[in-house]
Amino acid sequence: MSNSSTTRPFEELAEAIKGRRSDYGHISGLQLDRFAPGEAWSSLPYRPVFVGNTETGVLHGGVVTAMLDESCGMAVQLALDGTSAIATLDLRIDYQKPATPGLAIKAHSVCYRTTRSIAFVRATAYQESEDDPVATATACFMIGANRTNMLADRRMDTRSIPTLEAPDDPDGPFASSPFARALGIRVNDDGTLTMPFSPRIIGNPILPAIHGGMTGAFLETTAIFGVRRELGIAALPKPIGLTVNYLRSGRALDTMANVSIVKQGRRIVAFEARAWQDDPAKPIASAFGHFMLRPTPGNDEE
Repeated sequence: MSNSSTTRPFEELAEAIKGRRSDYGHISGLQLDRFAPGEAWSSLPYRPVFVGNTETGVLHGGVVTAMLDESCGMAVQLALDGTSAIATLDLRIDYQKPATPGLAIKAHSVCYRTTRSIAFVRATAYQESEDDPVATATACFMIGANRTNMLADRRMDTRSIPTLEAPDDPDGPFASSPFARALGIRVNDDGTLTMPFSPRIIGNPILPAIHGGMTGAFLETTAIFGVRRELGIAALPKPIGLTVNYLRSGRALDTMANVSIVKQGRRIVAFEARAWQDDPAKPIASAFGHFMLRPTPGNDEE
């Protein structure tokens, strides 16, 4: 029996999870701080490249989404025996309040049930107290999603992993969003957006496959950009909730996305975004969510 299919003692499993996470997890600086069977406590330091709006310093929602996706995955692995590959099936994020600029984000994830094929997780992202969350999440993961085993098949060489940097683009559509620039997101002539493939956004380095959190971050960025353009509003809409359904593995290819407004009210907008690679008819992920529109100048409505 190979090492990739050998059951690990729990402490050894936890140490493997600490050292052999996704490439993006390493690049972002996400740390597994504490662990128990099926339970993970993690932290992500505040970095300027994570900012979604330089005017406020508030983190991009996609940073929180990616962190919760990875933290939930760690909790699932801590509930298993280290022999199975996992993949996110769906992830729902409810944003409770903006993260305070300058403070680290912490997460507590619990895998509360596993079946032969599916793991169910819930998580809380917070800064100073878990009782005062920045966001909450629920997720489902597929167990045995592929034949790889990130905990045994590949030893991570951190020297070969690139850094996450946001190139300056003062006149571009994401001039005020360092995180969107770090992902290299660009706007196409037909109104769709593209996230170019890069080693920085890899989740499973063995396949390789794009990090599910990066796909979620891209869909959220697409929704924010598209809703602002469609409604002709200057202020960034405030994310309320986002549900991402993962339909196919994101391969080492550029990813495109678009968004449509499902319903528009005075204060709330419902949207649906889709991401695909070589065939728009075969999306790799879709997202449904709600934004709150910020009041326009002269409107005293909250």
